[in-house]
Amino acid sequence: MKRKGPKYDQIIDAAVNVIAIHGYHQSQVSKIAKQASVADGTIYLYFKNKEDLLVSVFNEKMGTFIEKTGNELKGKASAIEKLLTLIEMHFKLLNEDHQLSIVTQLELRQTNRALRAKIGEVLKRYLSLIDLILNEGMEENVFDRTMDTRLARQMIFGTIDETATNWVMNDHRYDLPSLALPVHRMLVNGLSNIAGS
Repeated sequence: MKRKGPKYDQIIDAAVNVIAIHGYHQSQVSKIAKQASVADGTIYLYFKNKEDLLVSVFNEKMGTFIEKTGNELKGKASAIEKLLTLIEMHFKLLNEDHQLSIVTQLELRQTNRALRAKIGEVLKRYLSLIDLILNEGMEENVFDRTMDTRLARQMIFGTIDETATNWVMNDHRYDLPSLALPVHRMLVNGLSNIAGS
């Protein structure tokens, strides 16, 4: 199976557009091929089937985002600052690509369990960034050292994710990045080591 190259990127971008407009279940490979200006058969040179294409869309877009975010976090001094950066970058990514936001926040949720499991594998890399921030915050004594980190990770991801989904469900009518600070403030208040402050 071939990977990467201009046609691969064209197909990935076309898939985002088509799935955002028609929904995953109504997005035939032929529609994606037409949008990408390639023959139907060309798609199968790069992807096994439509499911493989959807997982690849998530892998590519999320993979690039995770890499950029990881690099950005390295330049921040504290866990609190890193958490704000993570939230800001997440909201900015979706705000800059409304079609991608529809695919990640709505369409990926409607897929079958096997497909969600594959997407979950990609998501683990994102969740590991949250774990790093949590562990650093506990070491700095700014986050509660007795907290359940798995629960805290779910709380952070769930809050970011639900805020983004609500924005998509409201047809992107307001500025998502402007919510980064209030979301950050609430999360930090929930995580803070009150006994140590």
